[in-house]
Amino acid sequence: MENPRASPLGRQSVSPTRQKNRRSTLRRWAPRGAALAVLGLAATGCASNDLTRLGMPEPITEQAERVISLWQGSWVAAFAVGILVWGLFIWTILFHRKRSEQLPPQVRYNMPIEALYTVLPIVVISVLFFFTARDQAYLLDTEEPADVHVEVVAFQWAWQFNYMDDTKENGGEVLFSEVGIPNPDGTANRDTQTTLTLPEGAVVHFDLHSPDVIHSFWIPAFGFKMDVVPGRDNAFQANLNEGTAGDYVGRCAELCGVDHTRMLFNVEVLPQDEYDAWAAEQEADAEEAAAAAEDTGPDTDLAEGTGADGTDAEGTGAEATESEENDE
Repeated sequence: MENPRASPLGRQSVSPTRQKNRRSTLRRWAPRGAALAVLGLAATGCASNDLTRLGMPEPITEQAERVISLWQGSWVAAFAVGILVWGLFIWTILFHRKRSEQLPPQVRYNMPIEALYTVLPIVVISVLFFFTARDQAYLLDTEEPADVHVEVVAFQWAWQFNYMDDTKENGGEVLFSEVGIPNPDGTANRDTQTTLTLPEGAVVHFDLHSPDVIHSFWIPAFGFKMDVVPGRDNAFQANLNEGTAGDYVGRCAELCGVDHTRMLFNVEVLPQDEYDAWAAEQEADAEEAAAAAEDTGPDTDLAEGTGADGTDAEGTGAEATESEENDE
């Protein structure tokens, strides 16, 4: 006698009640698990440690904090989409395995589902675009009055920092300069690398200039980098946080030639009173050097070798520094 519960091929069919219970359990717990995962990621994103920064260095500026927030939000969105997609994969594998030759219900030409496939990616991309455009506008804003103005001159293969009394756009004059010398053996040497000195808790305006090729000014602790392009003066500002005094590193992030790896510089953040004393000393030394240059007569080109006016190939960087040393 034929078993009425057997399938046409003689295999035992799954109980409809059991299958319904499985689906109801999945429907209950899958959204809860996804929500808990997203909530956990969002909660850990508020902390600041090596794990939650997801590979980014400790920020020392307000702009870097905004960058890390965008970075963390992007990862939360990526994890949420990944959990949804993998959840659908696992749900399909576990609960929609082939159990008989009967064709399962089809959803092709289902307009609500196809509309969801189209609308959901557009919503995700639109949200990411909005936050990216918002933060980009914030990072490139240079309207806030700055406490320190620095012209960054990138040349093959070192850096020159001209400390100015105003922005280059407003015709600021150079107060004093720090010029780096590429290490002759092509290795990194902190003793010959120039140092960018900044005060903590200050708004710093950077004007970027290059006399030769494209470089990229990058301080990882700023969470931000900008290209230094010949013939184009780029600018940005950084709001340094309080309590960030210390030593940091900077480098060129654009392949600029055979000795690109030599384009390193030091960054020293000082408390405001120490920075003021250091800046006053540097400015006094620069005035003495300028007075000595005037006394030596018109043949010397010390004034042309440093500062904002010395940004051509002959008057910028290591060559100018070597000329100063020879004159001394």
